[in-house]
Amino acid sequence: MLEILPKEIPVPKLHHYLLGSIGPRPIALASTVDRDGNKNLAPFSFFNVFSANPPILIFSPARSGRTNSLKDTFNNVKEVPEVVINVVTYGISEAVSLASSPYPPGVSEFEKSGLTPLASHLIKPFRVKESPVQFECKVNDIIALGTEGGAGNLVLCEVLKIHIDPSVLDESGMVDSLKLDLVSRMGADWYCRADRNSMFEIKKPITTCGIGMDSLPKDILESSILTGQDLARLAGITELPNETEVNEHKLLELSDYFLAHSDNFEALETSLHRVAKELLKENKLEEAWMTLLSINH
Repeated sequence: MLEILPKEIPVPKLHHYLLGSIGPRPIALASTVDRDGNKNLAPFSFFNVFSANPPILIFSPARSGRTNSLKDTFNNVKEVPEVVINVVTYGISEAVSLASSPYPPGVSEFEKSGLTPLASHLIKPFRVKESPVQFECKVNDIIALGTEGGAGNLVLCEVLKIHIDPSVLDESGMVDSLKLDLVSRMGADWYCRADRNSMFEIKKPITTCGIGMDSLPKDILESSILTGQDLARLAGITELPNETEVNEHKLLELSDYFLAHSDNFEALETSLHRVAKELLKENKLEEAWMTLLSINH
């Protein structure tokens, strides 16, 4: 392993390691105004949601690593402590990148990027019409993390009003991640797109506890077919199928495998582990377990 002490390498290199390793990072397209009402728009990937009650978003306009200068967004929220956080979708990603250009103070990134300003209802900064979710926020606090180039400034924003385009909602009125089509930042010039090809589902164990890795049988733990990810998935089941279920599954679904490998247990085990792996890919956890347990029934 490469071992690095942050204070012993140049800040630009440290910045590269941090941003190249930590991602994908959501993007806040922050809209602010200065005391004269000049519009500013800038994206920040040092951003996330940190509380629901109260609803708090935090983003960080860092000091320039080259010049140690402060960003217009930072100066604006000091003068007018309000901001609209607009989410960034694939459809506006090029315009958002253009808005990140180092235009001088007073130049409107709305005009430069072609994005459309919409008047907010409760605060002075403008929303971005093309963004499907917009958060009108007041700035509760700004926490400086340092005074040298590369130091962040945490802007703590309390959400006052949310605007959501109905086209990104599902039948139950909740945000549909597939319809939203968000993008996020990686290192260097790379982004990620949150579409069906890049997303996968893992049911959250909010009210249930899986049996755990320590409860997996030795032959499954030592499988040459199942990966650590597969094993963790198996360990997430709350209760193993009973013997009757396993025997029925063996008879109805797996009889051909047992007939084909009746004289070769090793080949049978390998085949059934492969079947279980495919079932896990299809989110069929119970069937995968019944397949694995059938070997010893």
